[in-house]
Amino acid sequence: MLHLLLSINPSHIRLEPYIPVVNFMPLINADEIGIKINPHGLVACLPHIASFVGADITSGVLASGMYRGDEVSMLIDIGTNGEIVIGNKDWLVCCASSAGPAFEGGGVRAGMRAMEGTIQRVEIDPVDYTVRYNTIGEVKPIGICGSGLIDTLTEMLRVKIIDQSGNINAAIQTERIRKTEDGLEFVLVWKKDSGIDEDIVVNQADISNLIFSKGAIYTACVVLAKKIGLEVNDIERIYIAGGFGNYLNIEKSIMIGLLPDISRDRFKFIGNSSLTGARLCLLSDEAMNTAEEIARRMTYIELSADVDYMQEYTGALFLPHTDMGRFPSVQL
Repeated sequence: MLHLLLSINPSHIRLEPYIPVVNFMPLINADEIGIKINPHGLVACLPHIASFVGADITSGVLASGMYRGDEVSMLIDIGTNGEIVIGNKDWLVCCASSAGPAFEGGGVRAGMRAMEGTIQRVEIDPVDYTVRYNTIGEVKPIGICGSGLIDTLTEMLRVKIIDQSGNINAAIQTERIRKTEDGLEFVLVWKKDSGIDEDIVVNQADISNLIFSKGAIYTACVVLAKKIGLEVNDIERIYIAGGFGNYLNIEKSIMIGLLPDISRDRFKFIGNSSLTGARLCLLSDEAMNTAEEIARRMTYIELSADVDYMQEYTGALFLPHTDMGRFPSVQL
């Protein structure tokens, strides 16, 4: 994204060996890149690490503080690239997983970024399939943000609307499950209750895209840990970042196999850590210097052609996983 912002040819990023033109950018006059502020205003870009691990991750590591601790921590940024960082004050390694945009609202019919009116919490009654939900801002729903999509997928699995492969059960007798020309779908919110004058639904394609995304993120966590001789259970702290608004249900994220099944007190949701880190750098030269040092210290591991990654990914395309032994706390 910084290449595009600065009008640098980004074509090298998508070609082997996937090397960006530049990782560290000097201060730039704002008017040079079309930002209309004070004519003497400057733009400072945080450094990125590799082709698919950008400045948002440098910023996230800064915001989490994991770079200065003794404990081995993991940062999971649940977004389109699904970036993962493991490390502490002595070392940092990272990777990207090409998770796709599902948890940011892309590829999901009713999916949206977290904003007022998006559904962020969902519960489904196991008897009559009534849906209870909460929206950001407590207004009529207009779509579903990432945390709401995680809740929705988990609840549909819990009450057996979908099976572990993500297939909708057409045999369930409820008007909320219906067949359309695009396949089966489940109605979360009826038109009369929505803020967009139409039903808010989750269909079979949406579910598949969510499973692809969650599988990629979980797999990246497992494989990156394996590359450095660790099991996921060896990680002492896991920071969860992403544009989810104010809410993320860790228990439900584990139930669908998005996050590893480890002690819940090791998880900490830190929200949009890229913005938090950017604010720190805007206010402090010391923070900006630290961000640059973080980027220099970080080692990138490429997973795009990794055999271990592809094998692990296949197993992760179920809810929560084909190997239920990895998720002992999940009872279906």
